[in-house]
Order: sequence, then C-alpha cells, then structure tokens
Amino acid sequence: MQFSIKGNVVDIFNQAIFFGEVQVEHGRIKKIYKIEDKKNNEKFILPGFVDSHVHIESSMLVPAEFARLAVVHGTVATVSDPHEIANVCGMAGVEFMIANGKTVPFKFNFGAPSCVPATIFETAGAALHEKDVETLLQKNEIKYLSELMNFPGVLQGDNEVMKKIAAAKKQHKPIDGHAPGLRGEAAKNYFAAGITTDHECFTAEEALDKLQYGVKILIREGSAARNFEALINLMQDHHGNMMFCSDDKHPDSLVEGHINLLCARAVAKGINVFKVLQAACINPVLHYKLDVGLLRENDCADFILVEDLIDFKTVQTYIDGVLVALDGISLIDAATSGLINHFDCAEKVVADYSIADTGKNEIFVIEAMEGQLITNKLSMQPHIVHGELVSDVVRDVLKIVVVNRYKNTPVAKSFIKNFGLQQGAIASSVAHDSHNIIAVGVDDESICRAVNLVIKGKGGVSAVTLNISNDRVLGLPVAGLMSNENGYTVAANYTAIDTMVKEELGSTLAAPFMTLSFMALLVIPHLKLSDLGLFDGDGFAFID
Repeated sequence: MQFSIKGNVVDIFNQAIFFGEVQVEHGRIKKIYKIEDKKNNEKFILPGFVDSHVHIESSMLVPAEFARLAVVHGTVATVSDPHEIANVCGMAGVEFMIANGKTVPFKFNFGAPSCVPATIFETAGAALHEKDVETLLQKNEIKYLSELMNFPGVLQGDNEVMKKIAAAKKQHKPIDGHAPGLRGEAAKNYFAAGITTDHECFTAEEALDKLQYGVKILIREGSAARNFEALINLMQDHHGNMMFCSDDKHPDSLVEGHINLLCARAVAKGINVFKVLQAACINPVLHYKLDVGLLRENDCADFILVEDLIDFKTVQTYIDGVLVALDGISLIDAATSGLINHFDCAEKVVADYSIADTGKNEIFVIEAMEGQLITNKLSMQPHIVHGELVSDVVRDVLKIVVVNRYKNTPVAKSFIKNFGLQQGAIASSVAHDSHNIIAVGVDDESICRAVNLVIKGKGGVSAVTLNISNDRVLGLPVAGLMSNENGYTVAANYTAIDTMVKEELGSTLAAPFMTLSFMALLVIPHLKLSDLGLFDGDGFAFID
C-alpha cells in the first residue's frame, strides 16, 4: 500500500517546521520532501503520542478497546505494566493482555511485573517469582521490567528483588521505578541499582532530587493522581529527561482525551512546543527502545495530523501506515474479548461488617487526598452507637472495608475521611494491587449490599442508595478489572454510576472510584487498608 500526505511537517529532532509531503510505502515512511516553508491554514504532521506508563486494566477496558478510544486522540503506543491482572491471574493474565493487544493495529509495549504480589501484607490471586519474571523478559513483547514498588527490598538488597533486576540487565531492558517521597541518599542508592524512571513525584523538589541521579521523570496525570501542575515547569530545563503518562485512567476520562491534553496544557503554560513534543513522542520511544516511528525516513509510519500545535486536536492517526482514526472517529472495529478471572468468595452478611467498641478514646483514620495517592494518618475520636463503631456522616468519617475475593476470610475494617458520602455505599473489585473488594459506606447494610453486587458479578464497581431499586453495578468480568464490552458503552455506563455517586450519594471527590481503588495500595504512604488489616506505610507494618 502506497500513499502520501501533505502538511506542515514537525521535525522535533531539528526543531523545525516546514510544509512538505510524507510518502508511505508498505507501512514505513519512504520519503519526506520539503516543499516550502511552513504554510498557514495547513494541518500539522507529527509523530504519534506515547503514554510512557499506564496500567491498561485501570481503564476498565481490555487492550483492544483501550486502543479504540486512544487512537482518536493521537496515541499510537503505550508502555503498559500488566501487574494489575498479574496480581489476579499470574502469568496467564499477562499472556491474555499480550494476545488481546495483538488483535488491533496499536503498539502495546508490556513490561514484566516485578512485584506480584506487591507486598506480603495482603492476599493476591497469584505470584510471579524470579524465574517467571526472567521468562517474561525473554519475550520480544516484553520491553522492560515494570515498576519496582518494593523500594525497601531494593535498598536492603533483597535476594529475589535483585535477581529480577539482574534478569532485566541481562536482557538489556530498562527498569522502571516507583519511589514516592524517596529523597537524598536513599533515592541515590535506589536508582544506583539500575532503575531508570520514576512516576511518583508529587513535588518539584522531589523530582529535581531524582533528576540529578540521571532518572527520567514521568509527569503523571491520571484520573486520581495528578502531578502535572507540580512538575510541568521543570520541562523548560529538563525536557530531555521527562515524559508524560497517565498511570491509571478511567474510561470516561479516556473518551475526553489522553496525552494530547497534556501537550495542550503544557504549551498553554508557555513551554516550547518542541520540548513538549519531545516528552510526548520522542523520549519514550528512545528510552524503552520501542518499535514506534518518529517521523523519519525508513521509520514505521506511525504519525498523526493535528489541527494546530495549540489544542492538538487530532484529525488523522496512522499506525504502520494504517489509518486508525479519522475526525474523532475510531476506525478500529469493536470486538468482544474472551474472559479470564479468579474470584472465589461467598456473599457476605451485614454482621460481617460490625466493629465492636473496645473502649479506646481514639482510632486511626485514613485521610484520602484529592488528586493524590498518598494518604494521611489521622487520630480521631470514634463514633459509637449501641456499642459499635459506626460511620459519622457529620464529620465525614466513614467505614471502609476490604473483602478477600480469593477465599472466605474475615472482613478487614477501618475508617476513612473525605469521601463525603451522605447515604449508601460504593464498592469495587479494582483495589490496587491485589484487587480484593474494597468499599466505603455510611452504614453496614449499604456496604453489605454494595459488596454483594460485586461478588454476584465476579467483579465490578457498584453504588447503592437508601432505595434498593436505584442500586447500580458496572460489571467487570475480565479478572474483576475490565469489561469485555464496547469501550464507549463502558465509558457511558461508568459516567452514569460516577454521576450517581456524586449527585445522589454526595461524594465530593473528582474520581471517587479511582480514589477508592488506591486505598488498599500499601506501597504508597501513609495509611492504607489491606484484606489483612490496617497498614502503616511509613513503618511498613500493620497497626491496631
């Protein structure tokens, strides 16, 4: 197949723009001709966008459906860590993601999950040991060792962790980092192990500290964790060592936009467009050695046409010379995927969620933070009714629970602040990283109903109100993480349940389900809840 496209060619490497013609033959760029200087009222041709760190599972879509939505916004590739499904289904889960991704013209670049389970303080559905990781790293589809969340293990020289690092080095594949708040000598030692990136910086000072060690800093802007405003000004001086990523992005957010939105915001802040595009298009490809074209002769024909270099509205997206999106419409066909899952727990009863008063004057409370994965550890007076600790809607201190989805065990219970629910409860089988069922609610009856809706469907997100007829659930039968339906339908259904949680239940959070999903993520400070109990991320141990 041969064709040619004319427009203002954006040469990021030479920081030049000229009106020219791009000739494509057999999926590659055969020739780029300069016709004249940049012309007004012409569209711009530039390399496609790359999300440099994303968990596809968090979109609630299988890879093929994620691709259908992403190409509309000019995304041609992702650097994807499948550790969510790996924590549920192990090696079979990773193989599922690779196989499903191959069904569409999109460039998924998967990593070998390094921390499955993420910690020993929670119950996961599977484990990937050093030999499993080594096997994955030998595959061509696996481009890197996924984020090393066990940074204490790196600093302590844990044998299993160091073997995984050695396996990646043996295959000459980069190693992703995950070191929230790590600074100074500890950060230096962590990255000295061979770790090359970090996407967990939530202050410019932290990012600058890590940049001095040669680390690539990823600016993350997802549905819950949003660090763009804190870090974007660093791009003026450090664009060669920065990239954009979403990390975790819900389907409604993906419908609205992707990396293109970050480019527009960066340019609006006065960042030079070539610096922005280097971070969005070039740096991920070079760092991870991806088979993704960069608008050069002989490269794969992976490029996009945009209206301008201000809003980056994508008009056409090409991958390997195939037109996959045109004028806001995805040209990738929708297809129902197969199912894979690991779900084996019985429905619960209301009594499973009660907490007896033990006479303590204060209890620990998790404080959720808008736009952040970190939480605060509060000490507050409990609200006691009829000898039981219960939610306190007035103070916005609600009961939070984690239910083991893999076997029948006692429910873990605690309290959390800042969800804002005035009635009912919400629950989800998306609970990083082991993906047990997590729920928050104003009363035990509502929590029980919300959890049981998830259990009945063997995965999903649910919301319940005082009126049972209004209860709603979005099923996620693929590993309890993803739907196997049309991505746009999933996005619409998610929008509906998200709106219900905000307007009917009263949540004040921008992304209540995404925030909920991180309240069991023990590797992010300061206080979280796993299926085994309340966990202090600073002391890395359970607390009462």
